[in-house]
Amino acid sequence: MFGKRSATTDAPRASQGPSSTVVEAIAAPVAITPQPTIPQPAPAPETRRSDEYYQTKGAIFGALIEAIDLSQLSKLDAESAREEIRDIVNEIIAIKNVVLSIAEQEDLLEDICNDVLGYGPLEPLLARDEIADIMVNGSTKTYIEVAGKIQLTSVRFRDNAQLMNICQRIVSQVGRRVDEASPICDARLLDGSRVNVIAPPLAIDGPALTIRKFKKDKLTLDQLMRYGSISPEGAEILKIIGRVRCNVLISGGTGSGKTTLLNCMTNYIDLDERVITCEDAAELQLQQPHVVRLETRPPNLEGQGAITMRDLVKNCLRMRPERIIVGEVRGPEAFDLLQAMNTGHDGSMGTLHANSPREALSRLESMITMGGFSLPARTIREMITSSVDVIIQAARLRDGSRRITHITEVMGLEGETVITQDLFVYDITGEDSNGKLKGRHRSTGIGRPRFWERARYFNEEARLAAALDASELRE
Repeated sequence: MFGKRSATTDAPRASQGPSSTVVEAIAAPVAITPQPTIPQPAPAPETRRSDEYYQTKGAIFGALIEAIDLSQLSKLDAESAREEIRDIVNEIIAIKNVVLSIAEQEDLLEDICNDVLGYGPLEPLLARDEIADIMVNGSTKTYIEVAGKIQLTSVRFRDNAQLMNICQRIVSQVGRRVDEASPICDARLLDGSRVNVIAPPLAIDGPALTIRKFKKDKLTLDQLMRYGSISPEGAEILKIIGRVRCNVLISGGTGSGKTTLLNCMTNYIDLDERVITCEDAAELQLQQPHVVRLETRPPNLEGQGAITMRDLVKNCLRMRPERIIVGEVRGPEAFDLLQAMNTGHDGSMGTLHANSPREALSRLESMITMGGFSLPARTIREMITSSVDVIIQAARLRDGSRRITHITEVMGLEGETVITQDLFVYDITGEDSNGKLKGRHRSTGIGRPRFWERARYFNEEARLAAALDASELRE
C-alpha cells in the first residue's frame, strides 16, 4: 500500500502537501480535533442504539487519515481510490481488533469511502432514482420525498461540522461558498440536481441542506401521459404548442413539477434552433445541439460582482437567440423576458410560482411593478397579452400525485381585464379506498384556439384539429 504507516503508531500525521482542490476537499471533513457543535435534541431510540457504530467509525476514520497519503490518493481514479481505502481500513480493523460482523464491516467500509470520496451519508440517497427531494435538517434528521410523500430516514451525520463540510464541498464545485458571512447559497450537483444550503447562525439547529434530485432518465410527455399527469389529447396539444413556437409560461407551486414539465416541452424545439437558457442554478438539460447555458452569480466577499437574472436575460438579446428559456421568473427580469417574447423571439419559455393561470398573470404584473418600472397597469397588461400565448398550470395534489390542471390561452385585453380561455382542465371526481384522488382531464370544447393560424404556418393544423376532435369524442 502506498504512503501508509502503521495505524498503531503515535507519530504525528505526516505532511501530505495536497496539491489539488480535490485533496483539500476530501481532507476537510476528516479533522479529528473536537468541533463545537450546536446542541441537538435528544436522539430517537433507533439513533441512540447506533451511537456505538458512529464512535467506532470515528476512531477508524481518524486512524485512516493518519495512515494514508492523500496527495497520492488524489492521483487515482475513483474505483482505485475506493479499493485502496478499503484495504487500509480492513488492516486498521484487524490491528485494532474491532469486532464486526461481515455485514457491519461492509457498511463501515462503504460509509468511510463515501466520506472521503463522495458526499458522506448522502451517497446512498443520491443513488436512489425514485427519491425526488432530500431534506437535511441538522446532523440528526434527514427526510426524503418519494412518490409525493415525505418520509423520515435513518441517515445521520457525525455532527454538524461534518454536515457543514459536505455542504461546502458541494457548493465549492460550482464556484460558490457557504459560511457564516454568506450563510445562504443556491448551487447544483454535477448531474444538475438543485441544491440549497442555509447555515448557522440563520439555521438555528444546524445547517439545512435541500437537494431537488433529477432523475437519471429524463421524463417525456409520453411518460407523463402514462402516469396520468395529462391526457393523450392534452399531451398532443402540448407537443404542438412547443413545436409551433408559442410563448409559454409554466405555473405551479413548489414541487409541482414545473421544471420537469419545462424540460419535457423543450424536447419539441427544432434541432437547428439556437437556444439560450438563464437560471439561478443550471439544472435544465436540453438535448438540442445548439444550447448556451447561462447561470447567475452571487456577490463576492466585498459585495461586488453579482450577476442577476435580469443581467442574463438582457445579455441574451445580444447573443442572437431564437428561443430564450428562463428557469424561473421571480423578479424584474419578467419585463425583459416579455420584451424578448414580443420582439421576434417566439417560442420562449419560463416558469413561475402561482396557483392558477389567472394568478400567474397577476404575479407577472406584480413582478414588473416591483421592479421599478413606472408603467400604467393597462400598458403592462397589454405587454403581457401580446407576449404570452399559453399558460400551463401544474399542481401537486394532496395525495402526492402531480397533474397538469390547466392548458390556458391568453386571448387579449377587454378594458382593464386580461381575457383567458381554458383548452383543457383537470377535474377531481373523488377518492379511492387507498386515499388516492380520482379525476379526469377534459377538453373545454374550444374548436379553434388562438394559435390556430400559427399551427397552420408550421403545417401542424391537421394534427391540432385531430387532437381537438379526439378530445371532444372522448367527452
